[in-house]
Amino acid sequence: MKLKKLSVLAVCLLTGTSLMLGGCSGGTKAPAGEKILRVATGAEPESLDPRKGGGTPEGYVLRQIFEGLTTQDAKGAAVPGAAERWEISPDGLTYKFYLRTNAKWSNGDPVTAKDFEAAWKTVLSPEFGSRAAEQLYCIKNGEAYNKKQVSAEQVGVRALDEKTLEVTLEYPTPYFLSLAAYHAFYPVQQKTAESNAKWSTDPQTTVGNGPFKIVKWEHNNKIQLVKNDQYWNKDVVKLAKVDLYLADNYQTILNMFESRQVDTVEVSPPSAEIPRLLKENKLKTSPFLVTYFYALNTTRPPFDNVKVRKAFGLALDRKAIVDSVTKGGEKPALAWIPFGLPDAQAGSDFRQTGGDLYGNNEVETARKLLAEAGYPDGKGLPPVTLLFNTNEFNKAIAEAVQEMWRKNLGVTVQLMNQEWKVYLQTRNSGDYQVARNGWLGKYSDPMTFLEGITTGNSNNYMRWSNPEYDRLVKEAQTSNDSAARMKAMHTAEKILVDEMPVIPIYFYTNKIMEQPNVKGIIRDALGAFYLREADVQ
Repeated sequence: MKLKKLSVLAVCLLTGTSLMLGGCSGGTKAPAGEKILRVATGAEPESLDPRKGGGTPEGYVLRQIFEGLTTQDAKGAAVPGAAERWEISPDGLTYKFYLRTNAKWSNGDPVTAKDFEAAWKTVLSPEFGSRAAEQLYCIKNGEAYNKKQVSAEQVGVRALDEKTLEVTLEYPTPYFLSLAAYHAFYPVQQKTAESNAKWSTDPQTTVGNGPFKIVKWEHNNKIQLVKNDQYWNKDVVKLAKVDLYLADNYQTILNMFESRQVDTVEVSPPSAEIPRLLKENKLKTSPFLVTYFYALNTTRPPFDNVKVRKAFGLALDRKAIVDSVTKGGEKPALAWIPFGLPDAQAGSDFRQTGGDLYGNNEVETARKLLAEAGYPDGKGLPPVTLLFNTNEFNKAIAEAVQEMWRKNLGVTVQLMNQEWKVYLQTRNSGDYQVARNGWLGKYSDPMTFLEGITTGNSNNYMRWSNPEYDRLVKEAQTSNDSAARMKAMHTAEKILVDEMPVIPIYFYTNKIMEQPNVKGIIRDALGAFYLREADVQ
């Protein structure tokens, strides 16, 4: 197949180089028959060390260059990955994974059970400071080790031999096989990590076990991957190369797609363009387990007052936002947990069972609450700033919300945008009042939206705490009774919504632009994006 080269205009748009200054030169054509997929993924990844955790930008890359014990199929189900099979004890507390004999690192070394053990214990290490540590608290003594109460040797993960990993859980975790596919559970080659603390910052020293390996990282521009010939399932990999373009300018990305300079786009197009793209069949939407929300810093005025938090949350017309701003089939978030997660009865949906937990645009109630908090019509309210990471989509939503709060509450809110890495630092340090966020589910259970907001959790950057909420989450985590688990989670969600440290705005849809000749990309409602079977025809 003859492939088109990337145009001078596209490269210049991505890098910000001016054509008039002659800063870009023409590219070179790919060798005949070599299949290259060009993907626009949005923001620059913060880190390519899977042990550090991370969000969507990191996940886009990590899923291509690493593989966990399990991976996901086209339906989102957990299937064998680096482990060819496993055994589960009758009580659901012990898992024994058998690694593939031909599972290798990209440098040709065998992937061992010890690599998994060392990586997981590093994630849990209090000295390492991983933001993903809580994801591994289901492992026996995982939380205790992270809190310096026990030693690493007491953590319930151990290599029985080179190819057998035994995992003992703190409590039955029905979704553990799905969790094992998440990038916080990926292995890291122990000898590489121990010999070079910066191994993941340089493509020349980054060692993975996935279908691709990284060969180039031009920061804030492009990451280039090539097929990993050491991958155990290399015969299914059809692509020779993958170019991941890193850009926050959604209009630039759309222009590149429509001029066929990228093959697929994994970020939303400008909201104003969504109706046209849907009409022209250039945009596909599908369910996506993500809640778009605003985090409220409950330790800083005025959001240390629950009545102020609820006033701000109830004064929003979410239907107007999805109809007039996002325009991509999103649903107003009238609760915290989105549609698409199972409830106790087979075939039931947690959100449908729980229903709406507040109404849309409850302006009168919001005004009353703000007055009761001591700020009638917004008078006397301390200055409020809404922080969001830079892109046109977040800006459009922030401006709509800003106007609703002005009109409905009499409150003037300042807007502040920051580039992704700076924004993460600001949010994680708690140096904000209101911050835009998206909460992406990591496995197919409502717990994925609840456990991260417990007291002291590193993902709880709202710094909110409620003992009864914590108790209910722990009850749901440790119970084998499906009905009891779901009841506890419904009650916990109601507490969360009633105290509103988070303001849900809408439930996402996954918006994908993909050229007709692209086939085989695996995506699911959890945001998984796998290219191992992708093809360009």
